[in-house]
Amino acid sequence: MVAVNNVSFSLQKGEILGLLGPNGAGKTTIIHMILGTLTPTKGSIIAFGLDSSQHTTHVREKMGFASTYVDFSQHLTVYENIMVHARLYGMKPKDIKPAIEQSLNDFGVLNQHNKVLSALSAGQKTRVMLATAFVTKPQLILLDEPTASLDPDIAFDVRQFILDKQKTDNISILITSHNMNEVEQVCNRVIVLKEGSIIAHDTPANLAASISTTTIQLNVGDGLKRTQALAQEQGLAYTIKDRWIDITLEEHAIAAFLSSLAQTGVQYTEISIEKPTLEDYFLHIAKND
Repeated sequence: MVAVNNVSFSLQKGEILGLLGPNGAGKTTIIHMILGTLTPTKGSIIAFGLDSSQHTTHVREKMGFASTYVDFSQHLTVYENIMVHARLYGMKPKDIKPAIEQSLNDFGVLNQHNKVLSALSAGQKTRVMLATAFVTKPQLILLDEPTASLDPDIAFDVRQFILDKQKTDNISILITSHNMNEVEQVCNRVIVLKEGSIIAHDTPANLAASISTTTIQLNVGDGLKRTQALAQEQGLAYTIKDRWIDITLEEHAIAAFLSSLAQTGVQYTEISIEKPTLEDYFLHIAKND
């Protein structure tokens, strides 16, 4: 079974790059190959100008890694968990304590340092996970689904912590996520994977703009059935809720459609136009698989 096939990309200093794709597309495999915990059967990974397969320890010391799916010891304190990580990554003993305190403070969990991990909430555990990834002051951070299973408000805070830290330290970040809104907000570029291969590579805005259709939302005061009939006549997808009708059509056809509504006497009190999003792009390629 081939997990990743002919994948090639670069990540610049200070850039945030997103890896998108369905489960099994190869996202986590790529991260573990970069970390050196998996070895590619062909090709090479160059990090910081070095072949990671020949300089694994040196390269890994410049990286930070955090994953929702890799748990820490629930019976150690927050401080003890991060201390173990710092020692494994070769930090000098005299630097460990101030570095841990600084990283915990950066992510808003310094007051939790003496608590065992099992006593923390999901959001606090995620912040500790990120504080651990950043404690060694890495040049590259690999984040595997960092906000998975978090409540929206906590996920928002975590994204802000990541963005603030990235801007402050000019760190490069590679992130996997199933949250399209999250990727649109934080990533400079996006790579879309399918069955281990890259099928798209661009900015979130450009990928979204490649979808030619858009959705108009009309609050119809008079003529809802006529609006529905016109949409059916033109073969357009639509949904109706109360007096609102959402119609999906080509962007260039909006003016003509609204003109046709006016000619039939349809009156609407509100109109909004929803531009395609990265999620629309992802659903489009999934639908046309």
